[in-house]
Amino acid sequence: MEAPAIPSGQAYVLRNATVARTLLAQPQRYPGDGETVLLDIAVERGRIARVAPADSSTEGAPVDLDAGMAWPCFTDIHTHLDKGHIWPRSPNPDGRHASARLAVAADRTAHWSADDVAARMRFGLRCAYAHGTRAVRTHIDSYGGQGEISWPVLAAMRAEWEGRIALQGVSLIAVEAFRDEEAGARLANLVARFGGILGAATTTEPDLDLLLDRVFALAQARDLDLDFHVDETNDPQSRSLAHIARAAIKRRFAGRIVVGHCCSLALQPADEADRTMDLVAEAGIAVVSLPMCNLYLMDRGADRTPRWRGVTLLHELAAGGVSVMAASDNCRDPFYAYGDHDPVEVFTQAVRIAHLDHPVGEWPRLVTVTPAAVMGTVGRIAEGAPADLVLFRARNYNELLSRSQHDRTVLRDGKPIDCALPDYRELDPLIHETS
Repeated sequence: MEAPAIPSGQAYVLRNATVARTLLAQPQRYPGDGETVLLDIAVERGRIARVAPADSSTEGAPVDLDAGMAWPCFTDIHTHLDKGHIWPRSPNPDGRHASARLAVAADRTAHWSADDVAARMRFGLRCAYAHGTRAVRTHIDSYGGQGEISWPVLAAMRAEWEGRIALQGVSLIAVEAFRDEEAGARLANLVARFGGILGAATTTEPDLDLLLDRVFALAQARDLDLDFHVDETNDPQSRSLAHIARAAIKRRFAGRIVVGHCCSLALQPADEADRTMDLVAEAGIAVVSLPMCNLYLMDRGADRTPRWRGVTLLHELAAGGVSVMAASDNCRDPFYAYGDHDPVEVFTQAVRIAHLDHPVGEWPRLVTVTPAAVMGTVGRIAEGAPADLVLFRARNYNELLSRSQHDRTVLRDGKPIDCALPDYRELDPLIHETS
């Protein structure tokens, strides 16, 4: 079937759109008790003018979606645009986490000029935009002098993509780096200068509480939010998540805190995991799961089948009142050989890997409402909001999750965009790929 024909330069109504109740600003306005509801969405001057029950709108040119699903544009809250698409020149030899770190470090040293980072970040943003993403948070490797190279590139990308993708940056460095107080302060100043978020990667270090106290103090002094890579390991003794939560409570931290991965939480005894999740809820920390990357990396060994899926305790965290999200993470780099900056793929794989179905319920918020709230952007279908929508031929979750949805239509300010993806060949001059 052809994509819906969107009228140019006039008001129109997306008729018979299937919308998940959890993605609506006011779901109680619409009758029924199903997970989805059939609606008309009126668009005027690039904004959503009205959301009404199906067949109740008479003004504007009709565009019949034939019960196809309509979603708000996506928010991808944990990515690594600066690492993206280096796999052909720096593959991971065995797929393990330690090997990924070494491969990225070598590639960073050899290749990460401002031009190299900018070209690959731009490629990733073009993919994200074509897939229907309007906000992205990327972690920025800030080891050694790389921060002075990559943070100005991020600022340039933010300006280049203004109005299309809201772009945020987070420093990525091992928490051990904050043992050097002067170096930690320089990094925090760099992050503040570029309007970023202070971040670090944590496992259980002997002096973790001291290091976290320094990170929190630096953030508070500069009014910075925090975003950590946490316990990305299959070692159940890695328990830094609880330390971060206790630090936030102790310091009465007023900014936003996001933690990613939290893989080892799923391998800890239930009573201990419950205590940690209670602390996370008390501290108001949001958790982002990276299902595809963690499935790829965790519990990998030579000539053996992995015994677990790598994902954190999404069901239990959500049940405990913690804000949970899912995101793309790495794309075509040593940490994850695949991916395309597509939140539909992220959501689909999260549903399959973490059993987020029967019912699907609130889980569509993982890549829309919740990360948008954390990033301060729009994540719902609401009257008065920009008409930034993703339209699918799929009429229900089963159809949506069973195919690639490559034929989606993306509206920005009510107008369809070009959803053609960039060709990998464009990266050949950087990647030095010969095959």
